[in-house]
Amino acid sequence: MDQQRIALVIQYQGTHFQGWQRQPNQRTVQQEIETAIATVTQTPVTLHGAGRTDTGVHAAAQVAHFQAPDYIPAYRWATILNNRLSEDVLIRASASVPSSWHARFSAKWRRYRYTLYTDARPNLFVRPFTWHYYHHPLDEQLIQAALEQLLGYHHLSAFQRSGTSRPHAWVDVQFVSCQRQEPFIHIEVQASGFLYGMMRLLVGLLVQVGNGERSLEEFRDIWAEERRELVKYAAPAQGLCLLRVGYPEFPFDPDIWFDTFPKFVVG
Repeated sequence: MDQQRIALVIQYQGTHFQGWQRQPNQRTVQQEIETAIATVTQTPVTLHGAGRTDTGVHAAAQVAHFQAPDYIPAYRWATILNNRLSEDVLIRASASVPSSWHARFSAKWRRYRYTLYTDARPNLFVRPFTWHYYHHPLDEQLIQAALEQLLGYHHLSAFQRSGTSRPHAWVDVQFVSCQRQEPFIHIEVQASGFLYGMMRLLVGLLVQVGNGERSLEEFRDIWAEERRELVKYAAPAQGLCLLRVGYPEFPFDPDIWFDTFPKFVVG
C-alpha cells in the first residue's frame, strides 16, 4: 500500500495533559492523536512533533507529521481526527508534505508566549492560561531590557532543567518582547529551539528582574556564567503557550497557524 506524509497543525489546552510526549499510563497529546489515527489505519503509527511541551503547557499551532495510506486525501485528516479527539485537542488543518519534510528537523524556529495576570482580584476565565502574579508590581520595561540581552547565539544552560537528552545548550534567540496590556503582561521569545524547561525558568528569573529583586547586571551574570543554581523558580505551566513553528516551506496558509492564540482583554 502506498504511503504519504501528512502534516498537522494542532491546538491543545494542556491543562489535563501530561505534556506532548508519549508516556506509560499517562494522558499525553502525542498518544491521544496516535490512538485516533490508528482507529482509521488499523495499524500503529508514530506522530513526530516539532517540539515537546511540558505538563500543563498549551499550544496554539504545534506541528507534527505521520505516515498514512494515500487512499485518504490529506486535507481530510483534520476532520477525520477531530471527530475522534476530545474537546481539549484540535487539528486546525492537515496537508501532504514531501517525504523529506520533518516536523522537528525542518523547523527553523519556535515561538512561545508567557502571559501573566497582574490584577489582585482572581478571574476564573483567564486562570487556565495565565500566571496570577499580583504580589509585587512588575516593570515591563526592565523585563524587556533583560530579554534583549539574550538576542543572539548563547549557551543558556542556566535555563535548562535536568533530565534532558539534548547534547548542548546553545540557542539562537531571534526575537524577544515584553508588552503590557492591563492587567496582562505578555512575554514572547522566538528561538531556533528551546531547552528543556527553558521558558518557565526564564520567566521565573525575569519576574525577579521586573519586581526589583534582581538587577539587569545580575540577570546577565547568571546566564552568561551558567549559574543554574541561582535560577530557583520556574513559572507555572499554565501561563505558557507554544504560539507557532516556522519552516522555509510550509503547506498551510498563515491564517491557519500564524496568530491563533488570543490576547486577553478584560472589559
